[in-house]
Amino acid sequence: MKSDLDNKLVAVVRVRGRIGVRRGINETLNRLGLKRVNSVALLFGNAPNLGMIRKCNDFVTYGEINLKVLEKVASKSGTKLGKDDAEALLSGKKKISESIKLPIRLKPPRHGYESTKLGYSNGGALGYRGDGINELLGRMS
Repeated sequence: MKSDLDNKLVAVVRVRGRIGVRRGINETLNRLGLKRVNSVALLFGNAPNLGMIRKCNDFVTYGEINLKVLEKVASKSGTKLGKDDAEALLSGKKKISESIKLPIRLKPPRHGYESTKLGYSNGGALGYRGDGINELLGRMS
């Protein structure tokens, strides 16, 4: 099954907390490195990662990250990325774990999240955002 996230760098942000989360979903969130609200994980869009993201779709929001926002988010983790390093990360030529310490803890977004119980297509904050993740990460950093 082809996805529009194949071979792209994906930013995943945890939106909802720990209370009332089933054990399997909690384990998946922990494996992604998303143990707290407002934490961000950067993943390469391959089948196993996308499967984990889809499993915990009701607790996270995700989308393709662009170059400018990647540099800004990486600086929040204490890593100074040059333009060449960021482009290598976006294209998949360089591993994320070699460049950035994950997960990255960010502030809550200015003006808050949309509803944390609705999907993005229904006016909420959860699920796939596409390029809208860049706007959200900009408000969080």
